[in-house]
Amino acid sequence: MNLQRTTNTNEDFRALVQLLDAHLAVTDEDEHDFYHQYNGLEDIKHVVILYEQNVPLACGAFKHYNPETVEIKRMFTAETARGRGLAVRVLGELEAWAAEEGYQTAILETGIRQPYAIRLYEKQGYLRMTENYGQYAGVENSICMKKNLG
Repeated sequence: MNLQRTTNTNEDFRALVQLLDAHLAVTDEDEHDFYHQYNGLEDIKHVVILYEQNVPLACGAFKHYNPETVEIKRMFTAETARGRGLAVRVLGELEAWAAEEGYQTAILETGIRQPYAIRLYEKQGYLRMTENYGQYAGVENSICMKKNLG
């Protein structure tokens, strides 16, 4: 397995994101359009893809939130590769890259309908924020989390 740092124009990333969007269309139910509007790729410049034998199996990205903080976005593992710790590796690489870029904190939003994602982030040291940030403020089905990278 190998991790590749790339950008939002990578075709393998875009293919994995299409699978992610199809998955979220089911789990987000009637709120999918609300969440989807905040998941565009144009502001994402930092992408990590995990390959096994040249097959892209998992991805994640971060984007600038403020001078100290990145927002983790577009985390996904192909269904056939789940349960193998691939998301942990992708997330770790994203955090390392963000720290190299001078960021001190990572934030993210996930949904209460994604308990597997909540468990992943909690196991990796993310803590639930007292209040949701930005566009997720007041959204009951959103869980916002934060981790210090230093």
